[in-house]
Amino acid sequence: MTKINTSLHSSRRKSRKAHFSAPSSVRRTIMSAPLSRELRDKHNVRSIPIRKDDEITIVRGTNKGRTGKVTSVYRLKYVIHVERVVREKSNGQSVPLGIHPSKVQITKLKGDKDRDNILERIAKGRAEKAERSRA
Repeated sequence: MTKINTSLHSSRRKSRKAHFSAPSSVRRTIMSAPLSRELRDKHNVRSIPIRKDDEITIVRGTNKGRTGKVTSVYRLKYVIHVERVVREKSNGQSVPLGIHPSKVQITKLKGDKDRDNILERIAKGRAEKAERSRA
């Protein structure tokens, strides 16, 4: 069987090295989160890189079902911090819990000019692909 994408490595060791030594620009795309059903239908886009001020719902783990706004996107650790999702330390101080973006669902996008262009571009590509497959 031939490789589908020749720019990616199938070796576990090399794939892990590429993942953990990826630059910030690549980490942004890795840290994409799926959109909610309503947003998916509206924009015709399945997932998008997560961003500060997006509103999300946690869909996996002990905090499943909790909603909130993204307070920070920690690319170095591949996690996001959500408001009110914190853990109390033994000294009483509260620290934000890191959640992986794949385990959340975006319910409200913080829209701006660039984000709208990205959504438009992805939707246009999907529409063209669907048109080609029908023909």
